[in-house]
Amino acid sequence: MVAIRYLDVCLVLATAPFVLAAGLPTFGYLVGACAWLLTRAGMALVHERALRTGDPKVKAGLQVAGMMGRVWLVVLAVILARYAGGRDDGIMAAGLVLAAFTVYFVMSLVTRGGRVGKAEPVIRSSPS
Repeated sequence: MVAIRYLDVCLVLATAPFVLAAGLPTFGYLVGACAWLLTRAGMALVHERALRTGDPKVKAGLQVAGMMGRVWLVVLAVILARYAGGRDDGIMAAGLVLAAFTVYFVMSLVTRGGRVGKAEPVIRSSPS
């Protein structure tokens, strides 16, 4: 079930042959794909570090900093693709990142942080 958690990465990598075959903006694809894959790997490292720490404030700070950093890096990558490549490259980078984020978001809801199909235990206290 690990593959489900990384379905967004699979989408980004599986899109490459179609981009090349269709003659779509390759530079925009490469910038968008590199930005997504690098930030995805970075978030995995930040998430692991946050899990290892015992301090809730540090954990929350790491996760917020990781999310905000990821957003900024992806936005900067789309801007880079637009101005270094062209309008079509910017649109390609933005479209790829948007599609990858959509899949990532849905899969994070489905897997609930890595526990595919396992519901959280419900602890109820019975009245004594």
